[in-house]
Amino acid sequence: MFKNYSWDWGVFLQPVSTGEPATYLGWLLAGLYNTVVLALSASMIALAVGVVMGVLRTLPNQRLAALGTTYVGIFRNIPVIVQLFAWYFVLPELLPSDVGTWFKQLPAATQMMTSAILCLGLYMGARVCELIRSGIETLPKGQRSAALALGLTLPQAYRYVLLPVAFRVALPPLTSEMINVFKNSAVASTIGLLELSAQAQQLVDYTAHPYESFAVATGVYILINLTVVLVMRQVEASVRLPGYIGGR
Repeated sequence: MFKNYSWDWGVFLQPVSTGEPATYLGWLLAGLYNTVVLALSASMIALAVGVVMGVLRTLPNQRLAALGTTYVGIFRNIPVIVQLFAWYFVLPELLPSDVGTWFKQLPAATQMMTSAILCLGLYMGARVCELIRSGIETLPKGQRSAALALGLTLPQAYRYVLLPVAFRVALPPLTSEMINVFKNSAVASTIGLLELSAQAQQLVDYTAHPYESFAVATGVYILINLTVVLVMRQVEASVRLPGYIGGR
């Protein structure tokens, strides 16, 4: 298969054939930048929304719990690529005309990045919601009762007692979700966002060197995921509690 293939790793240092002042390595680095911005921004949205919805799902108020359940049911059960198309193509048409026109007049790259961040953030938020809910529900019921008996209000009980422990319980699966955000960022290429995988494909189209292009892209994804794992392991080690997952 590779016997007759002419390897050329120097292709990354060649100027791009489009005439712009960049090299093919510069294209990949620009794609990496978009991937990191997209994944980190979506992760922050996912964490914020997931925590709120996870708390709602464990409240005694049935209406608030139903709101959280509805959110999870919608965003977790619709394929992410369908959601991405809806955010990018459909939502601007459903917004008030002034808002929709303003959005469509933004630079194309801004439109694509904004749509992808919101899509991935809310999609992954539904998964984070379930992790937080599970983390809270694994705690002994007596913890909530004890916090309330000490005079804490229900919001204070969540803030100072339940959520700090639930976060520690949920950290290992949260690590997997952070990795998934980086991997799922590749779907943004379907609406034209030039993230890492899209730039690798574009490099193939212009240079006809697919193995070098995707070998480098694969290596970069592996390095990103290893970095996430190492960072999260350090976080787990620094906040672990005896008697819980990861504790001593």
